[in-house]
Amino acid sequence: MSHMFTPPEPSSQVLRNLEEHTFSSHDQAEIFYRYWPACPSGPETKQKKAIVMFHRGHEHGGRMSHLVDELQLPDTAFFAWDARGLGQSSGARGHAESFASLVQDIDCFIQHITKTHGFETDQILVIGQSVGAVMLTTWVHDYAPNIRGMVLAAPAFDIKLYIPFARQMIAARQKLGGIFTINSYVKASQLTHDPDRVRSYNKDPLITRPIASNVLLELYGASERAIKDAHAINTPTLTLVSGSDWVVRKKPQYEFVARLGSSNKRLIELPGFYHDTLGELNREQALTEIRDFVSERFTTLHTQTDLRKADQQGQGYQHYKSLGTAETGLKNKYWQLLQKMIGLGAQLSEGYRLGQETGFDSGSTLDYVYQNQPQGKNWLGRQIDKVYLNSIGWRGIRQRKLHLEQLINQAIDQLQEDQQPVHIADIAAGHGRYILDAIAPRKDDIESLLLRDFSEINVNAGRNELSERGFDSFGSFQQGDAFDHESVAAIQPKPTLAIVSGLYELFSDNSLLQSSLSGLAKAVKPGGYLLYTNQPWHPQQELIARVLNSHQSNQPWVMRCRSQAEMDQLVADAGFEKCGQLIDRWGIFTVSIAQRR
Repeated sequence: MSHMFTPPEPSSQVLRNLEEHTFSSHDQAEIFYRYWPACPSGPETKQKKAIVMFHRGHEHGGRMSHLVDELQLPDTAFFAWDARGLGQSSGARGHAESFASLVQDIDCFIQHITKTHGFETDQILVIGQSVGAVMLTTWVHDYAPNIRGMVLAAPAFDIKLYIPFARQMIAARQKLGGIFTINSYVKASQLTHDPDRVRSYNKDPLITRPIASNVLLELYGASERAIKDAHAINTPTLTLVSGSDWVVRKKPQYEFVARLGSSNKRLIELPGFYHDTLGELNREQALTEIRDFVSERFTTLHTQTDLRKADQQGQGYQHYKSLGTAETGLKNKYWQLLQKMIGLGAQLSEGYRLGQETGFDSGSTLDYVYQNQPQGKNWLGRQIDKVYLNSIGWRGIRQRKLHLEQLINQAIDQLQEDQQPVHIADIAAGHGRYILDAIAPRKDDIESLLLRDFSEINVNAGRNELSERGFDSFGSFQQGDAFDHESVAAIQPKPTLAIVSGLYELFSDNSLLQSSLSGLAKAVKPGGYLLYTNQPWHPQQELIARVLNSHQSNQPWVMRCRSQAEMDQLVADAGFEKCGQLIDRWGIFTVSIAQRR
């Protein structure tokens, strides 16, 4: 039986209108995209559907345009972008500030589609090839969008570089000489058996051979994180594996699907297919699978997995519980050795000393990390402190502070645009440094400022900070329990901007968060905003649990990472609607903004 691709019969083909647009992304970069509206076919009440396509690395959205006709879905709108630095989008060819910035572009693109073209997020299904598939996977993991589903075609979780230790050599060269470009070794004939696709690839002036070293290295890092933490992804997913792929390895694709948290997941291996899965000669096999998946996703009632009990069940919970169990044997000796080294470091390094005395998760430690000024008893102590402050977790904390400042100012701008007073309340402010830094240039815009914290040490330090900076004329610092529903609900004046940063990540029990969030929902005026942080993943989760102590009665600092979907559900359940998010390039800390409904 032949499996050659057969195009639709002429009678079934529908002429599509193609529109070309651009949108401004998070840093004002102009991103080009194509839009094919659905063909008029029924009453206004007919379900709206959209498929958004993300191309391979080095390519552009035009090379996926054939799918608009070949998928034979005339009642579905299609979108296809050119990623920044590629095709007709702006940016240096093959470059981006980071892989995370490309993922953030996706979030901005989807927001643009919903606002400009009138689709709800749950009316959207996404398709990604190769690098585009990894970008989609990272976006779904980090931003937890409520989309219908995703199709991953030959996701580039592990690119075959062929030269031994190539990745390590690229990293070393970048560290020594900065970011550089690497040209693709892949020939068109290694991508597809379709001679027309090979010819068009070779003649396409928009194909971009170079890729920036930082994007390539961070692609690997994002892939490893997505695979390791795939249990946090609950989006229905179809994964297509090319059986004779010259470009990427298949094993990580199987591992990803095996770990995937979604109850609706499928993996199809297509024998003999090269890497351009959706542009192969016999691609009708792949397109049939996609058609069936799309039909099922849009005809089935769309519901989200209830994650409010994830603090009591699931893989993330089991991992958290295992971290609270003592290790034995050589592993235990290893952790004990690290504890002794930190004890020695604390005799010289101010950061280690402060962490051991107050807890590495305390407000005092965070304030020290924010200042980022290495201190110690001598030159060696300062060098140890410098290494400590430069650990990936503390770098993420400082980036979180910058993101908080950005969203605080955006919220103030929006309140002013809506002609609403700016009443700010932070229910777990630590020493208050991040919020005071954020609003220092615009004191005159603030009607009132209330900072609270449970720790008397933090309250006293925060009051001094308020006074020294001249905020005490309209600001106050009170001692209060952020998990006390009645206390939070009674905050006066009623805030139009409530903030809770770095608190919920420290507590596994969702009932505590529900009590706090429901109190905030009563306190915040309708139309007001909530800023909240989350930690969906941490690369040093086990090290922290085994070696560092918490502020809570000097107990080990054992964290449960909440998926972003879980955190967002708790916020939505309290009565807030999420409207934006920022995340660091390592995928550790998120800062989100939601509006009180």
